[in-house]
Amino acid sequence: MQSLIGTGVALVTPFKKDLTVDVEALKRIVNYQIDNQIEYLVVLGTTAENVTLSAEEKELVIQTVIEVNANRIPMVLGVGGSNTVQVVNELKTRDLSAFVAILSVSPYYNKPTQEGMYQHFKAISEASPKPIILYNVPARTGSNMMPSTVIRLANDFKNIVAIKEAAGDMVQAMQLIQNKPKDFLVISGDDMIALPMVLAGGSGVISVIGEGIPKQFSEMIRLGLKGKGTRSLRYSLSRGRWYQFDF
Repeated sequence: MQSLIGTGVALVTPFKKDLTVDVEALKRIVNYQIDNQIEYLVVLGTTAENVTLSAEEKELVIQTVIEVNANRIPMVLGVGGSNTVQVVNELKTRDLSAFVAILSVSPYYNKPTQEGMYQHFKAISEASPKPIILYNVPARTGSNMMPSTVIRLANDFKNIVAIKEAAGDMVQAMQLIQNKPKDFLVISGDDMIALPMVLAGGSGVISVIGEGIPKQFSEMIRLGLKGKGTRSLRYSLSRGRWYQFDF
C-alpha cells in the first residue's frame, strides 16, 4: 500500500448558512489539497462530521470528491461505526471502486472489550472488498484499541493493512511500530506527534492541520520519511507561523 505512505488529509465538510453542503467550497478544498502535493485524500472520515450527515449528504460529498479528484491522487473512504452489522452491510452494498482503501474507526460509545474490537474488525475484514485502515482514537470512542489487538488483527487478516493511531501516546505508537508485521503501516492520527512517529518508523499521517497548510506539512513528513530528521525538524520549527492562520 505505497499509496498510503506520506500525508493524507481528512477532508472537512463545508456548509452554507442554510446548513446544506457547500459543494463549491468542497471542490475548492479538494483542488487545494491536490495542488499542494499531498499524497491522498480521506473522504468522510470523522473530521467530515460523517456521523451527523444524512445518507443523501454523504452521497453528495462522495460523488463531488470523486468528480473533482478525477483520479489524480488516491482516495480513502471512511466506513465505520458502532453497529457492526450496519458497517458490514455498507461494505457489501456501496460502490468502492474509486477508493484504494477504507478507514474504519473502532466502535464508539459501546466501549467494547479488546476481544469485542477484534470480532468487530474480523467481520469488517471478511466483508470488505478493499484494504482496511484501522482507526484508534480513544478520546472520541471511549476505549483504546491496544497494540496487542492491532497486531493480532494485522497478523490474522491480510486486508487489514494499516492503522491510523490517534491515542496521542508515543509509547503506544512505538510498541506498534516495533511489533507490527513487516508491511503493516502505522499512520499518525495526531498532527502534533506525526513527525516523531515518522522518524521512529511510522508511515506518515492522516492530517487535519494539513487541510490548511498542505504543502508545508506534507513536505515536512516527506523529509522525515527520507530519514532527514534534523532537516525536517528544522523545517518544522522554522515555520511555526503555520499554526497562525485564518479560515
